Amino acid sequence: MMSLVCAALLTGAGAPSPSTASAPADDPHVWLEDWTGPRAMQWVEAENKATVATLQGDPRYAGYYQDALAIASAKDRIAMPMLIDGRVFNFWRDTEHPQGVWRFTSEADYASDAPRWITVLDLDALSKAEGKKWVWKGATLLDPDEKRALINLSDGGEDAVTLREFDLTTGQFVPGGFDIPTSKQNEAWLDGDTVLLARDWGEGTMTASGYPFVLKGVRRGEPLVAAKEIYRGEASDQVGVYPMVLSDGQGNRAAFLYRGVTFFGNETFLLTAQGPKKLPLPTRSNLQGMVAGQVLIQTGENWTSGGVTVPAGSLAAVPLKALESGEALKPAILFAPNARQSLDGVATTKDRVILSINDNVRGRVRVLASDDKGWTSQPVSLPDNATIGIATATDKSNKAYLAVAGFLAPTTLWALDATDPKPVQVKAMPARFDTSGLIVEQYEAASTDGMKIPYFIVRRKDASKDGSTPAIMTAYGGFEVSMTPSYAATTGKLWLERGNSFVLANIRGGGEFGPAWHEAGRKTKRQIIYDDFTAVAKDIFARGFSSPRRFGIYGGSNGGLLMGVEFNQHRDLWNAVTIQVPLLDMIRYEQIAAGASWVDEYGSVAVPEEKAFLEKISPYANIRKGVKYPMPYIWTTTKDDRVGPQHARKFAARLKEYGLPYLFYEDTAGGHSGDADIEQGARLQAMQMVYFSRALEGE
Repeated sequence: MMSLVCAALLTGAGAPSPSTASAPADDPHVWLEDWTGPRAMQWVEAENKATVATLQGDPRYAGYYQDALAIASAKDRIAMPMLIDGRVFNFWRDTEHPQGVWRFTSEADYASDAPRWITVLDLDALSKAEGKKWVWKGATLLDPDEKRALINLSDGGEDAVTLREFDLTTGQFVPGGFDIPTSKQNEAWLDGDTVLLARDWGEGTMTASGYPFVLKGVRRGEPLVAAKEIYRGEASDQVGVYPMVLSDGQGNRAAFLYRGVTFFGNETFLLTAQGPKKLPLPTRSNLQGMVAGQVLIQTGENWTSGGVTVPAGSLAAVPLKALESGEALKPAILFAPNARQSLDGVATTKDRVILSINDNVRGRVRVLASDDKGWTSQPVSLPDNATIGIATATDKSNKAYLAVAGFLAPTTLWALDATDPKPVQVKAMPARFDTSGLIVEQYEAASTDGMKIPYFIVRRKDASKDGSTPAIMTAYGGFEVSMTPSYAATTGKLWLERGNSFVLANIRGGGEFGPAWHEAGRKTKRQIIYDDFTAVAKDIFARGFSSPRRFGIYGGSNGGLLMGVEFNQHRDLWNAVTIQVPLLDMIRYEQIAAGASWVDEYGSVAVPEEKAFLEKISPYANIRKGVKYPMPYIWTTTKDDRVGPQHARKFAARLKEYGLPYLFYEDTAGGHSGDADIEQGARLQAMQMVYFSRALEGE
């Protein structure tokens, strides 16, 4: 299940209720945009009742649910580490703790087969005591001592959170400590007694997309009304303002802030004693860390400074002292991708930089070091044909952990000493499904402009190539988000084990091959994304791996928009379409939840050319009465304060208005990612697989 990835932390006081005053006269379903209004929720309840009866009433559902729940709650999963203050922390969910516990162990004990965990925060117990359904949204550590943190708690899974100060030594909330009420908010510790905070400060402090554009400093023991303003953006900004503090193993530390003028375009400021100082960095760039006094910058566009041109998609370094003094910047290029590469992740250790790279959608890792002669790069030997992620690293040492996974290879965890990068496997997840006879192949399909679009297919080696194999395909195609191989245990158990196939399409709009791959499908160029997806499906059919009768597609968020477009444009190519937490009304998306922040990706109805394109592709606007479509399954969550459930509701209502078949389900918790607890995840997975089984496996 994919979520929209934002260049800034999402902020604001929940999804704003959209204005219906400017609703089109021919839109009879605009009332469903009333986020939690009683009439809308009565409609949701009735729709849910019918869909639950169909999908959960299917005899396959109970088995699917139990298998999915067992996988999600297995005790022998890898407890993914977070290195804090010389200890290994982990957030963990299982059947005894469906909402989860935050816990720690020693580094030495973590390497054992049965670590002795000490729980510091039990969300199930906290929820019961406070009458909430608290969902973990992470922790912001106080650096450099790492003894305290601001815990981000969401009520039911919304992006909006409450911030509470937590003592990692005592395992308790700090009495009289920071306790900041609910908002979508972005925070950083300026020092042990001051928090840099962007949030809803009241009228006139939020952008149209519900993001705060005012940053203040909140002092310990003082009320929010006493917070001193540090920086103010503009109400017209598409995103907002958020702070960042960077430190390194040599004791350097600096505070920055981003002003998100557009989704992909930032102004970057250094916070000084004299106030915020705007830095001469490209608008499409992001700070990725600091090591040995060198600030790391990832570029989204070509950047020329000091006689050096840094290509888009690269990682460069500039001295912190140069940023502080205002001297001309001469960036050092640490990594520049070729046409089939992209930078996937960056982490800093005490005096090294670790890079995770996609190379033709395959993971690679390099370790970089600097000395008086410049930067050196050393490859790290890890399993091939897999996705490699940086699980955790810390600037307190050169220790790091890397996670490696493939379609058929369960996740493994590797410990790495960045000064001598010879990784050692320390954890391995057991297989969750039978891979006997399964193979992974990578092919390319020619899109409408001739571009070769890569895709992976996981299938039985002995499967007939007569088009009879049921297959499901997913993609994302937006926001420069890469889709790479992963060990999808639930899909393997509930789908692949039964002889079916799975396809992952690496279409444009994503980040698999860097900024240019994304830029090729942005705004009015977006049709090529949908053409890429269609080209992959047709290539699969041409090879005999499946056929329209046996083929289903699914995607979430921006991928849900992709599904809605494909549902309309090529209804003859699929027999099942799952549309998850989607954008679908592209005429009014700017007025729903955080939609106004995505104009840099989709365009705006305020621009005539962009409006014409949005009208052409908008799934909600292009459903046709009297046309035969495959019956879609549309699901969303009430607590989604990012995209909002309004899109899914209206799409289903339009299908109903036209007498077209559909299934609609809206879970009342879980936020944009549907992750309130492990039972919810298992339920959503099981219902989706019942839908695909009914549509694709029967006669």
